[in-house]
Amino acid sequence: MAKHNAANARTKREYFQYLKEAGRRSEASIDAVAKALDRFEQANGHKDFRKFHREQAVAFKRKLDAERTVRTGKPLSRATVNSTLSALRAFFVWLAGQPGYKSCLRYGDADYFNLPDTDVRIAKAVRHKPFPSLEQVHHVLAVMPCATDIEKRNRALVAFALLTGARDGALASFRLKHVDLQEGRVDQDARDVQTKASKTFSTWFFPVGGNALEIVRDWCTHLRTALLWGDEDPLFPATRIALGESGGFVAAGLRRDGWTNAGPVRKIFADAFASAGLPYFNPHSFRDTLVQLGERVCPNIEAFKAWSQNLGHARAMTTLTSYGTLAPHRQAELIRGMAADQTAPAIYPATLAQVMGLLQKLGGKGLA
Repeated sequence: MAKHNAANARTKREYFQYLKEAGRRSEASIDAVAKALDRFEQANGHKDFRKFHREQAVAFKRKLDAERTVRTGKPLSRATVNSTLSALRAFFVWLAGQPGYKSCLRYGDADYFNLPDTDVRIAKAVRHKPFPSLEQVHHVLAVMPCATDIEKRNRALVAFALLTGARDGALASFRLKHVDLQEGRVDQDARDVQTKASKTFSTWFFPVGGNALEIVRDWCTHLRTALLWGDEDPLFPATRIALGESGGFVAAGLRRDGWTNAGPVRKIFADAFASAGLPYFNPHSFRDTLVQLGERVCPNIEAFKAWSQNLGHARAMTTLTSYGTLAPHRQAELIRGMAADQTAPAIYPATLAQVMGLLQKLGGKGLA
């Protein structure tokens, strides 16, 4: 069986270039497409794409149904199968319009990569994601040590994530100049900060209570006054590694540059929650925590729109659908509470009008 097809490789390079330049896709997104194509080629014996036939798509779907993951031994999830087939369908639709392939391929043949509607619904089903409660995060901050510079940095990192809801990539790339303590704001500038989709926006510190804000203020002051760092220096510098007395490598303070990826950020979170006796919650889960808080404290739709923009969302619908799903226990509390409280006052007309207005906007292009 062939292990490589030069013609296919050239075609894939052209497609990846198309995705990057015309489709404006990220490197991570293109890597996922490359993985899907590689999986298809391996299953298909690296046959030339010009010889593609709808039966190959059908056979590949059957193979995916029978395939199992290496780590767990379980069948591939419907989400994995759906994303793989969607990437292949998009590729062959593009390929059918390219010179040298128009006479060999039909646009309709790509549709044979589609999954049944039932499988697509399963793949796209929204499931509850575990996230920490506000009280749990405050507990973690309370028990985190803060004697050394490294410990101060780690505690400030967790506190800053709670105050801003910033993603781990952004946390790893912030500089001191991005934080305005007087205004209580961080500027997520895509020219310097690794934001999602290179979006630039400002985030004002969320009103989370506790001592998170004090921790961040103390950390920024420590960097500027004790370490004498300036605006261009990292907000969360990397750990300096040196040779210890025993001959091994040990942590020896802070470097004057930041992390190159978000791996160390997630490691700090894992260690912090483990030390507090709690299950691990990644930095991204703090965004769910903040949305749940916003749903409780925002007095009206305008306030929730501001809360949504503070997370970097152009549409409040994104906030509601991606992070606003209630935890099952909270859902149960609310339903049982409404059932028990038979004397609850009716919704005021103004509030009802606001809700109806929101629903109308969400039904169209509103809340952009």
